[in-house]
Amino acid sequence: MGQPFLEQRDASKAGLPLRARKLDLAARAAWLYYIAGNTQEEIAAKLNVSRQAAQRLVALAVSEKLIKFRLDHPLSECIALAESLRDRFGLSLCEVVPTDAGSGDTFNGIGVCAATHLEAYLLAKTPTILALSSGRTLRAMVEQIPSMNQPQHKIVSIIGNMSHCGRAGRHEVVMHLSDRVGSQAYPVPTPVVATSIEERELLQTQRSFIAVKTLAEQAKATFVGISHIAWNAPLHQDGFINDDEVAELIELGAVGEIAGWAYDRYGVLLQQGTNSRVASVALEQPAHRLIIGVAGGVKKAEAILAALHGKLITGLITDEAAAQAIIG
Repeated sequence: MGQPFLEQRDASKAGLPLRARKLDLAARAAWLYYIAGNTQEEIAAKLNVSRQAAQRLVALAVSEKLIKFRLDHPLSECIALAESLRDRFGLSLCEVVPTDAGSGDTFNGIGVCAATHLEAYLLAKTPTILALSSGRTLRAMVEQIPSMNQPQHKIVSIIGNMSHCGRAGRHEVVMHLSDRVGSQAYPVPTPVVATSIEERELLQTQRSFIAVKTLAEQAKATFVGISHIAWNAPLHQDGFINDDEVAELIELGAVGEIAGWAYDRYGVLLQQGTNSRVASVALEQPAHRLIIGVAGGVKKAEAILAALHGKLITGLITDEAAAQAIIG
């Protein structure tokens, strides 16, 4: 049975706009249904609405993501896949979530699972440094983190959020997470890929970059997205590399990237191509700290497998489709 978590809404009903009042009512209906175990008839009576209205309010709460589910009952097939991956690659942590074959959306399920691990670190009273890259899946993870006030923690990025022409990426994670949890934020003050080796060297000698790099190397856990290298893959689609650069990476045999760093099918970081100009915090190979790859889908299976072979990650949160492709 799944246990829903309701977003808190502290505002008083009085003076609220119509939509806000409706959302407040929907949250109450959802709480009565999922937490208190009321029937729709009982909800209708308690909220003084019709049964049909009570049903619509619960549905609204779901569609507006006022409730979040965490499954208490483990899924045996996913557990078996996770254990197999953990044993084969010597992982410190491995989680496999079900794949929704109908939706094709791998972000939310993996994001919810990853959020449970991230939230455990964030709830600690002891000051903790956590590092993150960026991307859609990590952004989905952050969306599942409830609001809290944890100013003692430091949230550190390992990748910039700009193209070399100054365009900002749409899937920045560190500032977004910091806003949700009140922790100190340390973004990387560089583009993902510099225009030249000389520019990269200059950027990485700046005091602000060195400070962020030093913190990232002390992180208790680092959460990284993993992406494939292909035409219109995220690094290319988001404008961090151009057409010629993605074509060069493909020609060099790149199959995946983490924080902008491209690697081949064996997980070996490339010495050529854009890697000579990547201005992100350098990846450790082999990784000796807890580096958790957060990615899924058959399309990313080769990139995830290569990252595992190259020991670029020591933990993995993925989905059934990717896990089956990797094991197979």
